Amino acid sequence: MTRKYLRRTKSDLFFDISTYFILGFILLVVAYPLYFVIISSVSNPDAVARGEVMFHPVGFTLDGFTAVLGNAQVVTGFRNSLLYTAVGTTINLIVTLPAAYALSRRDLRGRGVIMAFFLIPMYISGGLIPTFMVVRNLGFLNTMWAVTIPGALSIWNMLIAISFFRQTLPQEMLEAAKLDGATNMKYFLHIALPLSPAIIAILVLWYGVGHWNGFFSALIYITERQLWPLQLVLRAILVQMNIEFQHVYDMEMMERMRQIAQLMRYSLIIVASAPVMIAYPFLQKHFVKGVMIGSIKG
Repeated sequence: MTRKYLRRTKSDLFFDISTYFILGFILLVVAYPLYFVIISSVSNPDAVARGEVMFHPVGFTLDGFTAVLGNAQVVTGFRNSLLYTAVGTTINLIVTLPAAYALSRRDLRGRGVIMAFFLIPMYISGGLIPTFMVVRNLGFLNTMWAVTIPGALSIWNMLIAISFFRQTLPQEMLEAAKLDGATNMKYFLHIALPLSPAIIAILVLWYGVGHWNGFFSALIYITERQLWPLQLVLRAILVQMNIEFQHVYDMEMMERMRQIAQLMRYSLIIVASAPVMIAYPFLQKHFVKGVMIGSIKG
């Protein structure tokens, strides 16, 4: 039967209304805090404190963004985070995709042993001190390799990629490619990867967000301020603000510093979140497909 001949019952209508209501409520809960941060970042901080900022900016000002973008540490941290994210995500893809493809092949000898070798670290970690000693002995301290190399492979992402390759690339395609003289490497580079934009987009998004938001590795392994990523710079700025407040005795100056600090908090959130928010719409069309296919058992 075609759609125009299907009769909708009252229960179907009630289900649709309930679904839209629940989804709308979830959207409101998720979207409004972000909208509030945006309008608060360009509003008078006193109006924000009094609860006057609800649906639109009050006392429009860009002092918060001026203070943030005029801070040399923020600019340097932003540049470092972009570099760490780009290099780290590239390393993640170089390691994850070949490993996932190889383990998705049922004709790989010793696949079970290799898989166990990968799975054990998911449940048993060496700990912070042994990891620090390894990073130090490799000479990675105070370099970008300290925040990119240790996390080069996420086992969970690799498992999703394995399931994706199993569901997307039939065995017959490999056999046909071999009949045409393709090697395993040529098949992987010229056939498997071009047919896998969905899982590549998923890995880029997950790894990229992880690198962009990461600060703990930099906190442990990087002591030079010029090498700090943005998240560590933001943490240092907020801590420094709290310390400076304790040494200011001029009430007018203290009030001005408090207003700028309040604006900077909201502005820093936007500056730190903007790259991910900009990148997500371009990857969204692949996101759902990659997750759904990768979640099917293989």
